[in-house]
Amino acid sequence: MLVHLAIRDIVLIERLDLGLEEGLAVLTGETGAGKSIMLDALSLALGGRGDGSLVRHGEDKGEVTAVFDVPAIHPVRELLGANGFDTDGDVILRRVQNADGRTRVFINDRPSSVALMRDIGAALVEIHGQHADRALVDPAAHRSLLDAFGGLSLDVEAVSAAHRAWRKAADALKTQTEKVERAAREAEYLRASVEELSELHPLPGEEEELAEKRAVMMRSEKIATDVNDAHEELSGHSSPVPGLVNLLKRLDRKRDEVPGLLDEVIERLGTGVDALADAQMALEGAIRTLEFDPQALEAAEERLFALRAAGRKFSVPVDELADLAAKMIADLADVDAGEERLRQLENEVSTRREAFDAAAASLSAKRHATAGSLAAAVMAELPDLKLERAEFIVALASDSDRPSASGIDEVEFHVRTNPGTRAGPMMKVASGGELSRFLLALKVALADRGSAPTLVFDEIDTGVGGAVADAIGRRLARLSKTVQVLAVTHAPQVAARAATHLLISKAAANGEDKVATKVVAIDMDARREEIARMLAGERVTDEARAAAAQLIGAQAS
Repeated sequence: MLVHLAIRDIVLIERLDLGLEEGLAVLTGETGAGKSIMLDALSLALGGRGDGSLVRHGEDKGEVTAVFDVPAIHPVRELLGANGFDTDGDVILRRVQNADGRTRVFINDRPSSVALMRDIGAALVEIHGQHADRALVDPAAHRSLLDAFGGLSLDVEAVSAAHRAWRKAADALKTQTEKVERAAREAEYLRASVEELSELHPLPGEEEELAEKRAVMMRSEKIATDVNDAHEELSGHSSPVPGLVNLLKRLDRKRDEVPGLLDEVIERLGTGVDALADAQMALEGAIRTLEFDPQALEAAEERLFALRAAGRKFSVPVDELADLAAKMIADLADVDAGEERLRQLENEVSTRREAFDAAAASLSAKRHATAGSLAAAVMAELPDLKLERAEFIVALASDSDRPSASGIDEVEFHVRTNPGTRAGPMMKVASGGELSRFLLALKVALADRGSAPTLVFDEIDTGVGGAVADAIGRRLARLSKTVQVLAVTHAPQVAARAATHLLISKAAANGEDKVATKVVAIDMDARREEIARMLAGERVTDEARAAAAQLIGAQAS
């Protein structure tokens, strides 16, 4: 509940520190005293729209702080924890509004966003009144209120979980279908490619090995030509060796005729002939070493060129052709396995959808039953609220073709204000005063179910008096037994039932030529005087005071 509200420099409020307790608290005061300003300030602390015009004239900024005592199991604590905030102790919402329009948000004294403040504020406080922007009349909330009234939270969670499981399986099926379709389109290409690569059978490192072998054979071919030419010169028809041998023999025959003269010549010629013979033998050995099969060169070249052509075709390095072939084989296997997985997912989606349909149908049946009970509970409150001729209707439409995480039902609260008229949405059919009373009846029917821990009612008794105002007061008092209720009222019958009475007034601000709104909790004597004013108007009579005392006493009893 709201335990403290501090306001600084907001419109006419210069400084306000207000402590609040459980039960029904009423705010009264003369028209224009500033009751709506308090609600505007509270709305600001709950994440409402900021505006520089809210800052008190002459000040740079205004500030509102709302402190809440929240049960340990309240969903707000989970929301705080999910956003990295401390979940222990009071929940403190502080909003700083600058006159230039800029605004700053603090949650538990840490900077935050307006969006998070708005979410937390909506879970802690509901503001109801004759204005659409302050009432929980959004049809999107009606289904949740119906579920809360029927105690259907576990059923709703079961439907939500079934919906998540179904959608997860459906998403997986969609992904697998796209994968199989894509693989099927590529299957023909994959099969042809696998066949080609399997026939080629590339091996890692093969390109480098073939390139080196080809280079060696090509170098050997060039060297062999020169060696053969040299061998031909020494051993062929033009070889000088036979002529030198003949010359050596003739000189050797003439050696004795001229003793000593030809010995050196003959020796050196013999050495040369021997050297040439050795060269012939060396050349013949080199020729044998350089011998290669031209067909082997051709085969190596063809293999190398085939590998490199495949690399260009498949846009991968030659050394990666083997890995590519393995991947394509695996992809082909996936096509077959994908079909099987697709059938499995189709069965899973069907099973999950059936589970969701069953849970949603069960929830829908319970909602239809609960709708009648809620309508009856609200209808029971209407006569005392001077809406005895009105009808409250829970319009529930079910459509299994439009499933959602909330089930198959759309819920909207309709009303018929007079017999014979067309029923329609509350916001469109009910007037401002009627709408407030319908909402009060709804909140009473819901009691502590589907409600924020603090309810604020802004002048919902406007335009009514007597028995109707008393009926409103009784219902606000009944609500205050389960939730904290804060009511801005002009009805003495409502004010008389309050546990806490706050009086709002305007006065000069610290002797300055300015007016400031003040709020004080008043005691029993002051309460009698204020309620007497509410009964009598500007001039309070003794009769009005006596009536006020009687009214307070009657409510106390």
